[in-house]
Amino acid sequence: MAAIGSIDRFSSPQKLVSYFGLNPRVRQSGLGPAHHGRISKAGRSHARAMLVEAAWAAAKAPGPLRAFFIRIRARRGHQIAVVAMARKLATLCWHMLTKCEDYHWARPSLVIHKRRAMELAAGQPQKKGNKRGASYAYNVKELRQREAQVAEQAERSYEHFVAVWQPRPPKHGVGCAAASNRQGLDGLPGDASSRRATLRHEVGRTPKG
Repeated sequence: MAAIGSIDRFSSPQKLVSYFGLNPRVRQSGLGPAHHGRISKAGRSHARAMLVEAAWAAAKAPGPLRAFFIRIRARRGHQIAVVAMARKLATLCWHMLTKCEDYHWARPSLVIHKRRAMELAAGQPQKKGNKRGASYAYNVKELRQREAQVAEQAERSYEHFVAVWQPRPPKHGVGCAAASNRQGLDGLPGDASSRRATLRHEVGRTPKG
């Protein structure tokens, strides 16, 4: 948040990605296909490094983000996959801050537990008395397991969603660069809201177990 400042400064998630220097360099000649190279590494290097560290952590936790990381890693390797994950996190940050929404696949008790740990590390006093705080929920094993199961189900649904996805052909009169931008860096066509809605539908219909 400190690195981003006001989200109103960024009119699109691509602007925020570029601000962190996570956007790939693009080379294109005339109407030929666009070639994506290494990331630009422009902008806030410290924030970019933090996003990469967060990407490594997200790749180990159950959920759609881990499935995304595994899919990219299988085709491009660890390093490219973690950069793609960091780019995905920056895009998610833009959408959540712009729409004032929480991450749909977050594990609530884990989020509260980590937030409280950060508050204590920042110097906030510990609460005294017998009344349990909200972060105590993370100590309930059954609750942690239920939240993990939901995340794992979402991960399986993402895998199924990607496996059956049929890319849309480019519209007539649309150049290669525009088609590439519409599809996005994760290789899935359509905007983020439509992909998220479809994934939620898949979670609802995917059998557990």
